[in-house]
Amino acid sequence: MANALRELAQGSLALEIVEIGDLPLYNEDLEANVPAAWARFRERIRKAEAVLFVTPEYNRSVPGLLKNAIDVGSRPYGKSVYSKKPAAIMSVTPGALGAFGANHHLRQSLVFLDMPALQQPEAYIANAGKLFDENGALTNDDTRAFLVKYIQAFAVWIETHAIRAT
Repeated sequence: MANALRELAQGSLALEIVEIGDLPLYNEDLEANVPAAWARFRERIRKAEAVLFVTPEYNRSVPGLLKNAIDVGSRPYGKSVYSKKPAAIMSVTPGALGAFGANHHLRQSLVFLDMPALQQPEAYIANAGKLFDENGALTNDDTRAFLVKYIQAFAVWIETHAIRAT
């Protein structure tokens, strides 16, 4: 999905993947000696103009890894790397139903993080396993058209909500 989004965004946005799998679990006690993975992650998000969250849905919410990344980037209190950054959410599910819960649960966190989130179009990508070939290339033309529209809307959202002074 990430490679397809990067390809579709060419000319509108320069998308970068920020890995979250190596982040140690957030523990405030570690702020005295910040783990290197936290420092790298925080710096990458700090430098980003905006954040596009792409997430699967687990138990009607976001995966623990994403929640941990939110915690790592938003702490210590008052030093959030997310504050005022335009955001968008794309939730994905292999089934016909789902992705709504994760999307809306994440929106609740974005309110606290002070991230203006793209309202329309909403992106709930169902049957994700059927949309790509064995090499990860997007094969569904309707999904391609929707994703291009979504990326274009996000580009306008970023321009409208860009941080003017940091």
